[in-house]
Amino acid sequence: MSIRHGLLALLERGPRYGSQLRTEFESRTGSTWPLNVGQVYTTLNRLERDGLVAQDGEDDAGHALYSITDGGRDELRSWFETPVDRTSPPRDELAIKLAMAVGAPGVDIRAVIQAQRSHTLRAMQDYTRLKAQALADVPTDRDEVAWLLVVEQLIFQAEAEARWLDHCESRLVRLAAAAATELSSGSQPGPGPGAGSGAAPGDGSSTASGPGAGRGASRADRSRSRLRR
Repeated sequence: MSIRHGLLALLERGPRYGSQLRTEFESRTGSTWPLNVGQVYTTLNRLERDGLVAQDGEDDAGHALYSITDGGRDELRSWFETPVDRTSPPRDELAIKLAMAVGAPGVDIRAVIQAQRSHTLRAMQDYTRLKAQALADVPTDRDEVAWLLVVEQLIFQAEAEARWLDHCESRLVRLAAAAATELSSGSQPGPGPGAGSGAAPGDGSSTASGPGAGRGASRADRSRSRLRR
């Protein structure tokens, strides 16, 4: 989320002071991503350093006002016109947690998935209730429309996460079944010397001692290792 560009967008509507920007930002996003005043002023200082905003006197109450510069408008226009980069996604705690849970001693990864899915579904229900409240009266104010877009994004995000968790659990079930099958086939004793092949005993052509036997044993060992984990 770009606080920097969010503040520029608010300043394009006219000069603002720090706490006013914080209030308007949270109103526009439904306080989904709350800001503190210190964070706002730190960002304003950086924007001023970069020539994107400038101090613009004070209001009647003595608050220092900031206004957007021409450079700031160019930066804002570029932000609106440029797609959000998805090639370098931010770190996702849930994805990292599941990745670390695979093979972790004493961790039931399916229990981790089920607990997270329950939490995600509860969150989705809460977001859906917020959406219903927002739609109780037809949104007309720009802040109401903006908040509706944000809460709908949260709903879709939760739905996608729940589907992904379902997929993860199904994937683990399939892999466990495949590992069990591989273990079972790999642990079967090989046929006796010459069985079904017409080979003479001791001629080195036995299936059990052929080149494939080592590979089968290796796969079985890996399967046992996965199951133990």
